[in-house]
Amino acid sequence: MMSPDVILNDGHRMPQLGLGLMRFGSEAETAAVLASAADAGYRLFDSAAVYGNEQQVGEGLRQSGLARDEVFVTTKLWNTEHGREKPRAALAGSLQRLGLDHVDLYLIHWPLPMDDLYVETWRALIALRDEGLVRSIGVSNFTAAHLGRLIAETGIAPAVNQIEMHPRFQQRALHAFHGEHGIISQAWSPFGGGGTGGVPLLGEPVLAQIAAKHGRTPSQVVLRWLTQSGASAIPKATSAQHLADNMASLAFDLDEGDLAAIATLDSPEGRTGPDPLTFAVKHFA
Repeated sequence: MMSPDVILNDGHRMPQLGLGLMRFGSEAETAAVLASAADAGYRLFDSAAVYGNEQQVGEGLRQSGLARDEVFVTTKLWNTEHGREKPRAALAGSLQRLGLDHVDLYLIHWPLPMDDLYVETWRALIALRDEGLVRSIGVSNFTAAHLGRLIAETGIAPAVNQIEMHPRFQQRALHAFHGEHGIISQAWSPFGGGGTGGVPLLGEPVLAQIAAKHGRTPSQVVLRWLTQSGASAIPKATSAQHLADNMASLAFDLDEGDLAAIATLDSPEGRTGPDPLTFAVKHFA
């Protein structure tokens, strides 16, 4: 099975379901997972400079046997590289590590509103796109206010905003804002990061009931909930079985009753990752 594409607001196409590559292992392990993912139909691969594995990802993709024009590669600009000049050198480093002459999607990883450089950084990404070093540009973890400022000051809306989005933190208002501006919502941590105590997201009885009804797994229900809403998702998986199961989430539909039941899981306290308004980490130990 292959993922359908979504059409970005710049006219390029992106697979709707991809593979998140945060915290992968050695080069050999990464290559093995990417080979399994390629066999399972994955064509979207999401990395980042801060993950420290761009070189392994590039080598793994070359070993996968997929041609360059068959894959969609995302990477991200880290927090130390904001501003007008730094993104060019940061992208050059990412391209060198990946072994590519361009990436398909380049994202500002976090807005860092306390530094107030994200508009300037966005202008730098627009220039890199216009030069052909990246095909599409977007952001990650931006709020509607951040996005509104980018659009108002540059006239260019991001193609993608990669955000924490799952049934316990549904981001309905932000997802609606994206729809108004042609921005694709892309869910990182679609399974809720295991939860912050109590019942993990995938242990929710509501999801178990819907999964049993359709002969599916709770993780497949979550992914189909996202893709039916028009969002993209980049779950992490390492085993061939999980890779195949995630891709198979595209093979069924949720009904209105299912969607209404999932809506009840939303909570303002559902965030499991950092808050974009306060996250300011620049250096990991």
